[in-house]
Amino acid sequence: MSAKKFRIKTDDTVRLVAGRDKGHIGRVIRIIKDTDRVVVEGAALVKRHQKPVGDKPGGIVQKEAAIHVSNVQLWNTEDSRPVRVAYTVDADGNKVRTDRKTGATID
Repeated sequence: MSAKKFRIKTDDTVRLVAGRDKGHIGRVIRIIKDTDRVVVEGAALVKRHQKPVGDKPGGIVQKEAAIHVSNVQLWNTEDSRPVRVAYTVDADGNKVRTDRKTGATID
């Protein structure tokens, strides 16, 4: 089985297009390729009960849950609009992500 390829990478700004946090704009913290999910900063917050371990106190902790990659959309913060990703080869022969509308490189 080949490795899965996502058009979204860590530290990208994305907008949620489905779910209870629909419309939320945040930064991708982590990508989980095995289950096709991403963790977005400040989105899909859930409460977890944590036991005290070592010097960390126990209690109820809020953390971000994973969201399926199909429910997020790459977001352009400068133009405040969604971005559709295309892959092109630049002058140096490197494969880069580009905006389909403007042709500007994303990376």
